[in-house]
Amino acid sequence: MHDWATLPRSFYQRHPTEVAPALLNKLLVRDDGRAGRIVEVEAYAGSEDPAAHSFRGQTPRTATMFGEAGHLYVYFSYGMHWGSNAVCGEVGQGWGVLLRALEPVLGLELIREARPAIRHDRDLASGPGRLSQAMGITKALDGADLVRNDRGVRIVADAMAPPTEPAVGPRIGISKAVDFPWRWHVPGHAHVSGRSARR
Repeated sequence: MHDWATLPRSFYQRHPTEVAPALLNKLLVRDDGRAGRIVEVEAYAGSEDPAAHSFRGQTPRTATMFGEAGHLYVYFSYGMHWGSNAVCGEVGQGWGVLLRALEPVLGLELIREARPAIRHDRDLASGPGRLSQAMGITKALDGADLVRNDRGVRIVADAMAPPTEPAVGPRIGISKAVDFPWRWHVPGHAHVSGRSARR
């Protein structure tokens, strides 16, 4: 058994700008043995954030984002990949943290099978779509409860703390609220998504 502690609901019941940097170095775990260390995240904050899917209120697509904190919000992006988010705050706020990049740490054979065209391990889960594909996350996991290991997905803590001074900057791939410094990553980490690594 691994010495892991599943993050409690209270961890997520905060503003996403508090939750996001605290998620760095936590582990996203699947029940098939796959696990990855979270090394890059972005915060999205509902009605106060024009870049958030939830900015204009709840829709069928964003219903999970307006639900209970600690659930997984999964959305389809650019007609080609899935994005994975941890829901934050209180019910009705539409807050979340996008998981942008992971360092695969367990189940590498399964992760490589899920990303067969990738030549370098640092590219297996560097970017939201790559991360979701590497960890087998699709729309079927939208709404999964990360606190209860619902549908075999959870976020846990081990002995590694978040960086005391995470790298921070603007979010990637958005056209509104581009100046919000709401992206954090582990400084100098090889597995962050490309544009972050070059900053």
